[in-house]
Amino acid sequence: MTTFPRYTAETAPEAAKERLVASEKAYGFLPGLYQVMAGAPQLLETYQRTHEAFVSTSFDNTELTVVWQTINVEHECHYCVPAHTGIAHSMNVDAGVIDALRNETPLADPKLEALRTFTLALVRGRGHVAPEAYEAFYAAGYGTQQVLEIILGLSQKILSNYTNHVAQTAVDPAFEPFAWSKAEKAA
Repeated sequence: MTTFPRYTAETAPEAAKERLVASEKAYGFLPGLYQVMAGAPQLLETYQRTHEAFVSTSFDNTELTVVWQTINVEHECHYCVPAHTGIAHSMNVDAGVIDALRNETPLADPKLEALRTFTLALVRGRGHVAPEAYEAFYAAGYGTQQVLEIILGLSQKILSNYTNHVAQTAVDPAFEPFAWSKAEKAA
């Protein structure tokens, strides 16, 4: 197995240093994901810019969480599920929504469940979605803009989920209370 280096602002390639300094200042710690991504500064930059773009979409905090966590759970990301659980709590997302997403159970709110279901269809179909899925998504009050915005969120999550898979990024101490694995779902 290949070990991926973890960088700090001092040890990172020059092109990643400024982003690492800013991230540590913003979060109070340097996320492990960023430490790994710094090994390819363009990846770190793309991930952060994609994140900024996705949080500025038409989705509110709960909807952002639905998209992120649906993808994280489907991709079985041991790092992102706990991280986005902590982030969701800090964004005041309802605990029932957070738990349902982690446990892959339907959401009580029909519109949010339509968002979860459509996101899953998009991920599982790798962009090929049945007409009935579009119809249900649109009937819930979403439109073509939100379809495209989910693709933006998916692109962000592919960058992070796949990086965490290959690097086996350790969960940050701040998110360890929210540790998750697919096996826990059945428990």
